[in-house]
Amino acid sequence: MTAEQIDDSSAPLIEHLAELRNRILYSMAAFMACFMIGYLIWKPVFGFLSHPMCAALAERGQQCQLILVKMQEGFFVAIKIAMWGGFLMAFPIIAYQLWRFVAPGLYRQEKNAFLPFLVASPVMFLIGAAFAYFVILPFAFSFFLTFQDGMLSDPLTAAVTGTEADPQSLAGVSFQGSMEAYLSLTMSFVMAFGLCFQLPVLLTLLGRAGIISSEGLAGVRKYAIVAILIVAAIVTPPDAVSQIILFSAIYPLYEISILLVRRFEKKREAELRAEGLWVDDEGDTGAAGPGKA
Repeated sequence: MTAEQIDDSSAPLIEHLAELRNRILYSMAAFMACFMIGYLIWKPVFGFLSHPMCAALAERGQQCQLILVKMQEGFFVAIKIAMWGGFLMAFPIIAYQLWRFVAPGLYRQEKNAFLPFLVASPVMFLIGAAFAYFVILPFAFSFFLTFQDGMLSDPLTAAVTGTEADPQSLAGVSFQGSMEAYLSLTMSFVMAFGLCFQLPVLLTLLGRAGIISSEGLAGVRKYAIVAILIVAAIVTPPDAVSQIILFSAIYPLYEISILLVRRFEKKREAELRAEGLWVDDEGDTGAAGPGKA
């Protein structure tokens, strides 16, 4: 290979690197702009996130109030909200830049296969986050707040200790939550459920790539049920109601994933049959399972 040929082959690589740099710079600029917007609106965002806790406290006749354990805690809360909110607002721009960089190297069929997953992923995350906020968090906070009552005034505790409940000697436990700790707990629930709702997107993408099959997913259904129950026990409070709610939300997504993968398999089979490339297990052309072509 001559020096001129080497120079010609290196030119496309330099162009791709330059384009990648530009896409990264555009994404960073979008994130920084959205970060500043998030910092300006962090108070109403935190007020929105604290609504489930305030509702749970109001049911118990308590005032909704958090404390600052550390002097800089409020500032760190504002920064965290600005980062999460900034990424959420900038994600469409970041995804668009990613798509513009990857799309030229894809065939039309690959573009049609990849684009729906790029759109479905944030949509399913938002659905999972909304499910956590409106359904799971009220149950979780109501459960957690049951541990703040005067423990010695509990009839079961008095029966075990054999003492009468004296109002002057009760050990009272009252909730005085940290602002940063509350935000971390709430966002852990939101992130966990948002990621759990990525299940159909992930499984369908793996099925589209031929890594898994609908038959394989159906064959491990009982193990999937156990795995979902374990996840539900980890990311929800230790009460059966919350765990059943999470299981009832995630397991149908698993079944939907099987249907979506099966749909892609049938579509691919029809295309290969039309081309005469479909071969079954016995080697007869025209009737085969996935990946036999």
